[in-house]
Amino acid sequence: MTLTNRAARTVHDIKCWLTDMDGVLVHENHAIKGAAELLQYWRENNLRFLVLTNNSIYTPRDLRARLLASGLDVPEENIWTSAMATAEFLARQRPGGRTFVIGEAGLTTALHDAGFIMTDQDPDYVVLGETRTYSFEAITKAIRLIEAGAKFIATNPDATGPSTEGIMPATGAIAALITRATNREPYVVGKPNPMMFRSALNRIDAHSETTAMIGDRMDTDIIAGMEAGLLTALVYSGITAPADMDTFPFRPDLKYPSVASLHSELVKGKPEAAAKSASK
Repeated sequence: MTLTNRAARTVHDIKCWLTDMDGVLVHENHAIKGAAELLQYWRENNLRFLVLTNNSIYTPRDLRARLLASGLDVPEENIWTSAMATAEFLARQRPGGRTFVIGEAGLTTALHDAGFIMTDQDPDYVVLGETRTYSFEAITKAIRLIEAGAKFIATNPDATGPSTEGIMPATGAIAALITRATNREPYVVGKPNPMMFRSALNRIDAHSETTAMIGDRMDTDIIAGMEAGLLTALVYSGITAPADMDTFPFRPDLKYPSVASLHSELVKGKPEAAAKSASK
């Protein structure tokens, strides 16, 4: 595909879809208008898709249950988390390696399924993910293991996460603490690292030229999709607002108030097809 053709891509050229979850499909455990219809459209038209999330706490089964409670039916095989991407990355780096893990079931399950041994004795990697209860003892252990030579990996760079009481420290904040103590920066697998997108593309046998990424954050979803060569679609139903756009030196290919508008555009079909239909 030439640069001219790549620039001319529209949603009607897309065969595979990647989408963020929070702020795109759901908000505070409620489905966003148009999300159910968009998912149904993909299924009815046999379009491959994955729901991506940087949250490493939950397993795909957990996330499927959460989405179902919101009224959205997404099979486990259509969910891709930063924990799963991290486990896949490490499995290619050191199959059957040893890891010391700070995280919850989403991360430990993914690493276990990838064949890793979880231990605090001479691990190859310290893997930091999301957890609701960061332990000072575990963080201290991680610092000492990294000082002893373990490689430092983080599932995602998000510094804060939401809670009912307000924001709370997340993976990126704890990673900064460990970095300050060890002078070692982690390798971060999740968004905005295009590595997560590449692994997602491989999972559904997709090609970047015919795949789109839908996100609500310019600094993770859109920049990573852009760097992975995908068509990017920003929705204003989550973090990034129209007033924020001038603060970024890059732009998404497409912008929508929500996925409801994207669904409407897809249903209308290609302009030339609609014109032919109207002339009959």
